[in-house]
Amino acid sequence: MRAVQASEFGGPEVLAVRELPEPVAGPGEVVVDVAAADVMFLDTRLRGGWGTDFFAIEPPYVPGGAIAGVVAAVGPDVDPAWVGKRVSTPTAASGIGGGLPIGGYAEKALAKANTLVTVPDGLSLPQAVALVHDGRTALAVFDRAAVQPGEWVLITAAGGGLGTLLIQLARAAGANVVAAARGAAKLELAARLGANAVVDYSEPDWSAKAHAASGGAQVVFDGAGGALGAAALAATADGGRFLGYGAAAGEFATLDRDVYTARGITVYGLFDITGADTDWHAVAERAQAEVAAGRLEVVIGQTFPLDQADRAHALIESRATSGRTLLTV
Repeated sequence: MRAVQASEFGGPEVLAVRELPEPVAGPGEVVVDVAAADVMFLDTRLRGGWGTDFFAIEPPYVPGGAIAGVVAAVGPDVDPAWVGKRVSTPTAASGIGGGLPIGGYAEKALAKANTLVTVPDGLSLPQAVALVHDGRTALAVFDRAAVQPGEWVLITAAGGGLGTLLIQLARAAGANVVAAARGAAKLELAARLGANAVVDYSEPDWSAKAHAASGGAQVVFDGAGGALGAAALAATADGGRFLGYGAAAGEFATLDRDVYTARGITVYGLFDITGADTDWHAVAERAQAEVAAGRLEVVIGQTFPLDQADRAHALIESRATSGRTLLTV
């Protein structure tokens, strides 16, 4: 089969399509004929050599932690009724809560049977794979925030796959949204999806502008992290909720505990939001149902064939992408 392999740690140029043996389903596993694979910012960081303390990845390896396609074969203890069904799923080596996000950039990939989510009619396989991580996380984050009608919500990394979903969820709940992103294209996208105000965080006074637009946000969804996430704390209202779930800027935000404690701001980190008590399967089905029913738009900003995975990585690293980036097979 054709698969994208990272021959070594390095830049996007280390990615190349090669002929590799087809995977074989073991106990509890299935083989999926891949129609589309998600390309994440995390993929680019791992390819560059980051995260080896957390993920036991050694080149050569096939990147990709989420796929959608049709089940082609099942392991010896898996219900054969799965064969032929359209599914979306993390790859077998990945999953919420840890593991290796690898194996998806290929014509065939392994997945665990207990992570399969049936793709409903009315939802395309590219849409489904774009929701594997973002749909689940967006709903989990939004549910934890308990956004109320009339509240102001600040969303950083608002032009990404997760941010675009959160804009829509907040507006549907009756909240007002300040969307923070980099560049006119992402700000225009945020406004189209319903943001009441937009700010460009490439400008040094963006946090003050966000505060002025909202009067202080009762809820902050921080998908940017790093210095941008820290700056977003200044735009949070006293007594507000700050949910830091992303690291698009390179690292999670480091917040001054004395500051947010003194101001009565409740801070939730990623592991506070994505706890073991979350029913990820139910959340995934809910995300798919919302998109299939037309109540939520999943934004796929750019797609590439397998042999252009290097271009996909380069574009993500240049911060030029919006919505989700996918590989199609």
